[in-house]
Amino acid sequence: MRTPAMIMADLLRSDGTRPRVTYYDETSGERIELSAVALDNWVAKAANLLVEEFEAAPGTVITIRLPDGHWRTLYWALGVFATGATLDLTGSADASLTITDDPATAADPLIVVTLPMLARRHPGPLPAGAVDEAAEISGFPDVLIAPASPAAGDRALVAADGELDYAGLVPAGPAGGRVLVTETGADFIRRCLAVWAGDGSVLLVNGADPATLERRLAEERVDPTP
Repeated sequence: MRTPAMIMADLLRSDGTRPRVTYYDETSGERIELSAVALDNWVAKAANLLVEEFEAAPGTVITIRLPDGHWRTLYWALGVFATGATLDLTGSADASLTITDDPATAADPLIVVTLPMLARRHPGPLPAGAVDEAAEISGFPDVLIAPASPAAGDRALVAADGELDYAGLVPAGPAGGRVLVTETGADFIRRCLAVWAGDGSVLLVNGADPATLERRLAEERVDPTP
């Protein structure tokens, strides 16, 4: 069984400085590139926040309501997996915490994520007790303090079309590719895990017209889709 935490460790050993996520938002002009080291730092901060503030552990169910194809969605998903908890994409009533970019979400407790890279706090009012990720996450260590060891049969992911345990979470994928990822929902997260499991790198492009997308694929030297 290869868990997301094992895959992250493999990426760090292979080449910690190589880009593993490249993100474009063509509507805002934002471009973000994360090496394995940078991605691991974000994952550790997210996981440490979940453990220290919400006691996340194997058996905890955490709902994520963040955009498909976004780099912040990835480190929060990986952060949940790093605690051994269950990542829920359905809004399950069993969830003990919701992570979202919409402060109007009817859930408590709540972590509110502000999507732009340079945000230092959420720009508007937040519900009482909500955690402002942009303001708080930097204060948590960028090394995982209490790594979890989920069992193979522990629930890892709950989606509209079913559940996966940790043994079945990471699918087989391409070896070492530079891959455009366009999937949604659970498939988005699992496709990225598969690319990283093959020592690859993912490209995420949002809001691009066909000509701009074609240019990005050439600039980023993305491998042709099989």
